[in-house]
Amino acid sequence: MTTRDKLLYFLYLHRTGLMVFALTLALAIYPPLWGNPYLLGVTNQIALYAIVVLGLNLFIGYAGQISLGHAAFFALGAYGSALLSGEAGVAPWLALALAVLAASGVALLVGIPTLRLHGHYLAMATLGFNLVIYLVLMQWDRMTGGPSGYAGIQPLALGAFTFTSDLRLHYLVWGVALLCLTLALNLVRSGVGRGLAAVAGDEVAAAACGVDTRAAKVKVFVLSAAFAALAGGLYAHGFGFISPETFGIFASVDFVAMVVVGGLGSVWGSLFGVALLTCLPEWIDRFESYKEIVHGAILVGVLMFLPQGLVTGLLDLARVRLARWKARHA
Repeated sequence: MTTRDKLLYFLYLHRTGLMVFALTLALAIYPPLWGNPYLLGVTNQIALYAIVVLGLNLFIGYAGQISLGHAAFFALGAYGSALLSGEAGVAPWLALALAVLAASGVALLVGIPTLRLHGHYLAMATLGFNLVIYLVLMQWDRMTGGPSGYAGIQPLALGAFTFTSDLRLHYLVWGVALLCLTLALNLVRSGVGRGLAAVAGDEVAAAACGVDTRAAKVKVFVLSAAFAALAGGLYAHGFGFISPETFGIFASVDFVAMVVVGGLGSVWGSLFGVALLTCLPEWIDRFESYKEIVHGAILVGVLMFLPQGLVTGLLDLARVRLARWKARHA
């Protein structure tokens, strides 16, 4: 084997780790190169939504289930951490951890009965759960601030170093997002991930092969809820203000759209789906009153011509073109 072949084999064998390293390096040098507070705010939002969508893609793309209620877990993480640190006087990091654990417990209690459902019945059940949480946040104004929101949330800190600026928050949220990305990549390549793929393919066949389908679905549902709650807690402490409008049913629909556009069952596609749908309204803002129509047309176009998702569809298209080129030049 030549040196070139060894190098190519090494790159292929470690391609996932090298891609994560390259993304980490790019995100580390991005703020000094641009230094634009507005762009940092947008990328911070992408990181927070990416954490939610990574978990949701595990549930939808790999386990083959559907959830229209993940904004509720996003809200539980945000309000739980904010209220614990603000009203109960708990340290912000501990409050964040407790909020994630509480949201995971709620997901377990909700998931055990609702995951007996399938298809649109499961979608309606999770949507109803999201609506209940939203109404509680709106009506319990003595604790949550109601429609006016909850302000004055303590920032996260390491000693005297507080994550108050966009630059500091950038490194925090993207550090957590990269950890979640690494966890998701390792999970889908493990035996658990293969079991989830079997459940998505054919639940009856997976059960016949020894996969505990109910336990697998509940576990990945709880994990995806924990991801969403973690993102919610970081959102609350990072921005210092939360309101129910951020966690309504349309937020859940947006999260599902990010999964579908990025590519069902594509961990990397989750990042691209979040980036596209977060930046798209900013790019088409020049169309003013027509921007909602343009936004919808772009999404419909992606789903029509790349129904398997942006990343998966482009990769498949590239493979087909490469195969045809090789066939012509063989």
